[in-house]
Amino acid sequence: MSGETKETRLHLMTRTTPTVLWNDSCSLQELGDSIQQNGAVGATCNPVIVLTVLKKEWSVWKDRIAALIRENPHASEDTIAWRLVEEMSVKAAELLAPVFTRERGRNGRLSIQTDPRLYRSSKDIVAQVMRFHALAPNMIVKIPATAAGIEAIEEATRQGVSINATVSFTLPQAVAVAEAVERGLAKREKDKEDISSMGPVCTLMVGRLDDWLKVVAEKQGIIADPAILDWAGVAVFKKAWKIYQERGYRLRLLSAAFRNHLHWSELIGGDVVISPPFEWQKRFNASDVGVENRIDRPVNPKVVAELEAKFPDFVRAFEEKGMRPAEFDDFGATRRTLRQFCKAVDDLMVVIRDQMIPNPDA
Repeated sequence: MSGETKETRLHLMTRTTPTVLWNDSCSLQELGDSIQQNGAVGATCNPVIVLTVLKKEWSVWKDRIAALIRENPHASEDTIAWRLVEEMSVKAAELLAPVFTRERGRNGRLSIQTDPRLYRSSKDIVAQVMRFHALAPNMIVKIPATAAGIEAIEEATRQGVSINATVSFTLPQAVAVAEAVERGLAKREKDKEDISSMGPVCTLMVGRLDDWLKVVAEKQGIIADPAILDWAGVAVFKKAWKIYQERGYRLRLLSAAFRNHLHWSELIGGDVVISPPFEWQKRFNASDVGVENRIDRPVNPKVVAELEAKFPDFVRAFEEKGMRPAEFDDFGATRRTLRQFCKAVDDLMVVIRDQMIPNPDA
């Protein structure tokens, strides 16, 4: 019919399957479009995303940064930077508030990331978690799945915080996160505290596992079918999904770090979250990839067998006992991601510094 808007592929997915969409950005423009066009019911903020938003929307935020500096005359650039993260998060959370109310906390949340530099201290992580939790009713707080992070996840859950485990790539991490959440929920239930509106998730950064194995292949001169390296993260996600279903864990898996359409298309049909950046959403919608249930289709056993035979780090990622929590911090993908996230914090400080102490030679 003339004048009708064709339904996007992602909106079809959110309407016809249990799989939901969160927008991997706190840009108000992108989030609004993602909600309107694709049925998004969540979003994410972290220093990497804040830097991207500032590049795209500098005219929107420049005056606000200057105001934050004036309003906090004794604050460090670190403090101002995190106030900016908080403000962006709160504004995005306001857009999602109607969804949060409608879905009673399961969706409609803004996922705000704790400072990655705290990854070794569960006490410091929890302290920041509680501050972020208080920013808005529909916050979900990202905690790294490091050794200290697993402890923080249990404690934050016990205190009623909905958590989103991040810096997570492997089945051992996904299971450790789920068990920590379950322990936290059980303690709340024992104390007769409400858990009905909590909505925890565990992110698997599927593309970052693929990235790491490609780095390993180059560093070690491993010859493998190039196609198998785009399936590693998907294979881990599908195995984790099956275990979550079998054990009845009360949190969902979330797919992030998109590198190709498999990180979306192969996970459709599960009660899971996919969280691509808005540019990837546009690519998915423009593609000829059909929206159909694929979550229960196993990855080709030959692909898994070759990955296992040639990449010990894939075995560590794919087997439930492949790593102990004490080993999470030393996994290659963990180190690479923590370094990137910490650098993003440093880069954000530079942006604030340039406003706080303008370069006289410029």
